[in-house]
Amino acid sequence: MALSPVCGEQLDEQRKESVFLRDVLEGLGKQQKTLPCKYLYDEIGSRLFERICELDDYYLTRTEAAIFSDNMVDMARQIGPGAAIVEPGAGNCEKVQPLLEQLDSPRGYYPIDISPEILLAARARIIAQLPDLEVQASVGDFTRPEVWRELDDLAAGKTVLFFPGSTIGNFDPCQAGELLQFFATRLRSGDAILIGTDLVKDSVVLERAYCDSEHVTAAFNKNILARINGELDADFDLSLFAHRAFYHPLRQRVEMHLVSLKEHCVRIAGRQVRFAEGETIHTENSHKYSVTGFNRLLDEAGFAPIRHWSDLQQRYAIHYAQVA
Repeated sequence: MALSPVCGEQLDEQRKESVFLRDVLEGLGKQQKTLPCKYLYDEIGSRLFERICELDDYYLTRTEAAIFSDNMVDMARQIGPGAAIVEPGAGNCEKVQPLLEQLDSPRGYYPIDISPEILLAARARIIAQLPDLEVQASVGDFTRPEVWRELDDLAAGKTVLFFPGSTIGNFDPCQAGELLQFFATRLRSGDAILIGTDLVKDSVVLERAYCDSEHVTAAFNKNILARINGELDADFDLSLFAHRAFYHPLRQRVEMHLVSLKEHCVRIAGRQVRFAEGETIHTENSHKYSVTGFNRLLDEAGFAPIRHWSDLQQRYAIHYAQVA
């Protein structure tokens, strides 16, 4: 018997909750407790991240925006006419819009994001401003093959993945290489990727960006606990955790943690998780690269680096590479 649309939606929500619960319990059961960083970006988390991007301490967004602004014509010329733009982890889609406006006759824009509310609102905005552009949104985790099936039938022509915001830095180098290889297998020869990376720099600059003076990043980090409370019948007391972020020079990454301020227990879906005083939940990494190091990663994943654009202070880079 076929399911009604309502029943189908209920089953989808149940499956999502089941996966979320599995990931949470698995991560909190490790010796170093962890939570997958993708769960930071629910609707509230996405809004908080938008606020982070506006902070003076968070140099990444304005530096990347300046690079795009200064080089957009050159980037559009590099991509060429008639390209389809696919954006994994699109969020509010604001970064791609100037590029879409600059491109020569783009044949479509295909954003992918885990947050349906943010994504669908962004889709409506882009359609209103670029009514002649085909826009097809896909809701889901862009690291999962099934999310890409809707894009398998893209019309023949060049496809370019747009992956700004140094999202690749959330993955460790091995995972980042696997993700880039995953992307390459979903593209054809001559297709390309336009991707942002945060560059290795002074630790003071880095740590200020992730421990902002207005404590928005702390609220963003703690929101994952509030989300677990709301969706998984948990009883985290957010006041018993503190936000911590620091640069690890040997691993070339900023780590974000939630620190337990006292020994206590938390119940999640009827199961108990113990926290010692000072114990942390590792919630996110942000890896930093040199241009040479990232080009090597692209090459190993099946992309041929073509060129990159950077700022005068060499804080950030945007790379363009084609499927070899």
